[in-house]
Amino acid sequence: MTPLHPRPRRGSLVVLALPLLLLGAANLPAQFRPDPGHSIGTVRTDGKLIVLTLDEGALGTANLFDLDHQTLRFTPQGSRYRVERLPLQWDGDFGAPMTSSDAALAHVRFPFSGTRWSAFSVGVTGSITFGDSLAGVRRVAPQSAGDSRNRGGGLAVDRFAELAEAAPGLINTIPAIAVFFKPRMYGTRYLKELGDRAVVTWSLTEPAGGIQDMTWTPTVNRFQAVLHANGTIDLSYNDVHAQDAIVGVYPEVAGASEREIASIPSGATPGASPNLDIRRLRLTAVNGVFLDGAIETAGPVLPEGDSAAAGVVYRVCVSRTKPAGGCTADTDGLVWSIFGVRARGRASSGSRYFASGSGVRPNVTVQGNTISVRGTLPAGYKAGEQLYVSAAAQGPGAAAPADQVPPQLVQLTGVNSPAVDFSSVKRQDGPYAVAYESFHYLKPPRAMDLTCTVIKALGDKYDFLAYYSDFRIDNPEAGTSSTGPLGGGPAGGAVTGIGAEQRNLASYCSQGRFQWQYIQPVYVGANQMAEYPPAGVVDSNRHNILAYEHELTERTSNGKIPPYDYAMSQIGHEMGHRWAAFVSAKVNGETIQLGPTHWARGLQAPVAFPYQRPVEASAMGGGVWQDNYDGTFTQLDDDYYVPATGWSYLDLYLMGFISPSEVPDFFILRNLTPAGRDRNGHPIFRADRTKVTIQDVIAVEGPRLPDVDHSQKDFNTGMVVVVEHGKVPSAELLEKTNGIRLRWMDYWTTTTGHRSTMTSEP
Repeated sequence: MTPLHPRPRRGSLVVLALPLLLLGAANLPAQFRPDPGHSIGTVRTDGKLIVLTLDEGALGTANLFDLDHQTLRFTPQGSRYRVERLPLQWDGDFGAPMTSSDAALAHVRFPFSGTRWSAFSVGVTGSITFGDSLAGVRRVAPQSAGDSRNRGGGLAVDRFAELAEAAPGLINTIPAIAVFFKPRMYGTRYLKELGDRAVVTWSLTEPAGGIQDMTWTPTVNRFQAVLHANGTIDLSYNDVHAQDAIVGVYPEVAGASEREIASIPSGATPGASPNLDIRRLRLTAVNGVFLDGAIETAGPVLPEGDSAAAGVVYRVCVSRTKPAGGCTADTDGLVWSIFGVRARGRASSGSRYFASGSGVRPNVTVQGNTISVRGTLPAGYKAGEQLYVSAAAQGPGAAAPADQVPPQLVQLTGVNSPAVDFSSVKRQDGPYAVAYESFHYLKPPRAMDLTCTVIKALGDKYDFLAYYSDFRIDNPEAGTSSTGPLGGGPAGGAVTGIGAEQRNLASYCSQGRFQWQYIQPVYVGANQMAEYPPAGVVDSNRHNILAYEHELTERTSNGKIPPYDYAMSQIGHEMGHRWAAFVSAKVNGETIQLGPTHWARGLQAPVAFPYQRPVEASAMGGGVWQDNYDGTFTQLDDDYYVPATGWSYLDLYLMGFISPSEVPDFFILRNLTPAGRDRNGHPIFRADRTKVTIQDVIAVEGPRLPDVDHSQKDFNTGMVVVVEHGKVPSAELLEKTNGIRLRWMDYWTTTTGHRSTMTSEP
């Protein structure tokens, strides 16, 4: 099976919450908010495994797709829409397959978002956008929504975007129709134009066969959009396997019609800093769709760039019930939090603000004594409701707010939630300026909450924690990224000389030992939790495990590839981020980044102690390059982490397992240009070669401390199965997690050359 969409290369396989300097704070999903962790369940042990049972409602509720074999009709009423659900209306004559995302109509001029369109972009992942890739290009924000880098056309969201949060975030980024917008799907799009309408049909599959996929074989997903010349939109679904997607219409909400909902004064607070002394909370409805929340303080709000703003928190809370504890992160209802965080850059001392919460825009506005955010209300909030409104401001590292606006009862006026339950909507409802429904799995837990739950229950005795579950979460990928405070192991203390600093131990409830973890649990039904791929499946994609079946079965006695190979790729790669790949090297006066985050594609990074093949590139990236001494280089192994591989000499030095003198000189290739393939099919590139030594790395980062004679050699990984409230782990989950546990200990010993040991003791 040859994939029809580009696979992510290893260079993008991890997003780190470690420092915000590695992530654009404005694009952070909610699980990355920097509140300290807290317990979200109960913990017990089951043999060598840890069982974490979530508290009731800890991850919200799932909302799975329920419109198959039905049609949604959006009928324009002025600039707004009435919505109704109809029996399936399906045109079985799809027309011609599209060869690109650009659609041009000869006769129909489709009215949408204040313009009549004869051209639009049809996204391969189930959406239509207007004005993004054809004549009349305009920049959009965020750039992830429909910009020129989105080669699949239509809408796009950031890689780990939660669909529940992405859906409101698409408002006013670009005029769009989300027919069945689900990232990572691929397949065929069809376009047919009739006298009074255009018909766009998708026949797609969810991604299949890969380490980040939920299925080994393609799935069927057929849906259709009919764009009528009178502005009516029909969205129809005829055999849809996927259960999570965004559906709805997103015309641009123009103008700036404002209506004040509440203006709540607050008196002076003795002892509070002027920037934290709240004097007024204002709520304003904008265009009937947006809610603005503004906090006015006694003195100027610290501007972005001021290092003192890092750690400051402001909150606006809206709740149907009066919150007993004031406005906190745990208040029921709507909580919009504004965080001051350290700006990007290892040496940066500046700061920036970002907002987190359901429906809130990440961008924050600071003007004099006022700090404000904008967002949309969650599903179910309607004009006329009586709601409690409150606010709080908190200083860096403080355990309690410096000032609060106590809950006040106000009437919600001039604004409704654009989130609609399409299965129950009636034509008389609305009309809606924007109308969408996000179909999604459970909300991803926060990494710090998972780990605090375990450590508070069982003690601070884990270097690593890996999580696996019986349920799916709202993530377009089956795998997980990783994060952690970079603790110092049983001896405590920081590791230096690796380009990453220890930080934030208390937020993970660790006294100094805990180091790294999965950000979220891996679903038991995901490909990467399978012991073996299913029989009879064939795949020629060299980024998928089945492409290596013949090569890998040669080293086993049962004629199968090594068990849990995908799981070893994931856990080896993610836990390797505790040390790599953040360092630079100074060569002839030039500082060269060898990553960042993953080793550069052109870095010579052969594995010192291979896991299962004679020639392997590091699990952290780079490649194995053969210098042909004619200006070209043959790539003997690439920078993707499938099949599971070990670690390079540079990795092992950073991990504290070998001395600087044991790291051979290596090189980095820059300006890579394809130059064909050799007779074995290996890619050949032209490139500029720069020699690098370990001393060049030490010249930038300093020596690795503790050194090889004093570094930690024995590690413990807690293997945690996570289950929903009131449930017990399935036999399948226990069996697979235990199988991964056993393979992980063997993998670690093998790939460290027996210079380190791994246990998994709960």
